[in-house]
Amino acid sequence: MLSLKTAIGLNSNLFRFAFSRQIFLSSRKQVDSEEPPIDANETATPITVGLEKTINSVTLLGRVGSNPVKRGSLEHPVVTFSLATHSNYSYPNGEVSQKTEWHRICVFKPYLRESVLKFTNKGQRLLVQGRIIYGEVKENEGNFRHTCSIVADDVISFKNGA
Repeated sequence: MLSLKTAIGLNSNLFRFAFSRQIFLSSRKQVDSEEPPIDANETATPITVGLEKTINSVTLLGRVGSNPVKRGSLEHPVVTFSLATHSNYSYPNGEVSQKTEWHRICVFKPYLRESVLKFTNKGQRLLVQGRIIYGEVKENEGNFRHTCSIVADDVISFKNGA
């Protein structure tokens, strides 16, 4: 009985694929893992990659905490508002507790920015899809304060009472 290495062939791409992990990036480039060669005579040839695929995705369903406000400059306007989400916890004694998290939502897309500004009100239920960003703000005293915001790519509103 032939071994798998002999049946497939030592230098074939199928053999390399069968015995090494492959990472595919956006269906464009392929990267071999940094595993040692199977055979002492075989040499690994790493493939360099320019860009890799990453995911930064946030989906929030909650209630608007403050009416949207237009900020920024004429060249770079932004609409911001707060969104509240909560988690419920139940304890063995039957007590139920609720923790509320507040999120700062920023809308930069022109069509979405104007729609949010016009049709969103405090207390309204919204689904926000976007990405999280972190930053720093220098306060008047010279101290730096860390910030966290959600940049909205899509905002879906629900009817009140729904």
